[in-house]
Amino acid sequence: MTTNGTPRDRSILKGALAGLLGGLAGAGAKVIAEQIFPPRVQGQTPPPVLFAEQLAGHPLSGAERQAAMQGVHWAFGALAGAVYGILIEYEPTLGAWKGAAFGIALNRITHESLLPKLGLAAPKGQQPTQERISEWVTHAVYGIATDAVRRAARSSL
Repeated sequence: MTTNGTPRDRSILKGALAGLLGGLAGAGAKVIAEQIFPPRVQGQTPPPVLFAEQLAGHPLSGAERQAAMQGVHWAFGALAGAVYGILIEYEPTLGAWKGAAFGIALNRITHESLLPKLGLAAPKGQQPTQERISEWVTHAVYGIATDAVRRAARSSL
């Protein structure tokens, strides 16, 4: 895609692929950021595990919990990145946000809205301040990494 974003340069497939690659990189960056600034206290069940347990219909074992957490984290990161890549194809001005706004918006949609409605997280007003700040920061890191890798991948496709 050229910098002018003309319609002949747009490609859903290339945008999705570049975004998917960016989303995987962003998911990795978020894992590292969470090591520095953890969102939950030790022993608190992460939303991906709660989601997997709801799907399974029973509590998961230790190995199953770890696999579920990793699987949901990486799959959601890749999927969100692919959606972002497609959006950028058709609205290139979104890229001016450099990904941080995307990551923060993703946090607001998931951790502050959707997850509480599904019973996978406490309502926004009941979430500990450290958890909310950590999620904002680590989702911004996710978004920045996603956008940077998406841009690099898209320019080479």
